[in-house]
Amino acid sequence: MQIYVGNISYNTGEESLESLFSKYGTVESVKIITDRDTGRAKGFGFVAMADDASGQKAIDELNGQEFDGRALRVNEARPREQR
Repeated sequence: MQIYVGNISYNTGEESLESLFSKYGTVESVKIITDRDTGRAKGFGFVAMADDASGQKAIDELNGQEFDGRALRVNEARPREQR
């Protein structure tokens, strides 16, 4: 299951995000999106969980929870829109 994670602190690293989500199941990958020019985090990212049940549990438990001083916005990722 692909999960969108928004409102991430700019100081949060992929390792700490993986650690947070691993409490709910197997994390396959973590990607924090960065600005192409500056390399600075944009404040959102994606977490891939091994199965839908653990992904849904993570969404239910973490949406609105504070992490690194920010209230996370966590939901199932939607397919990227065509530009």
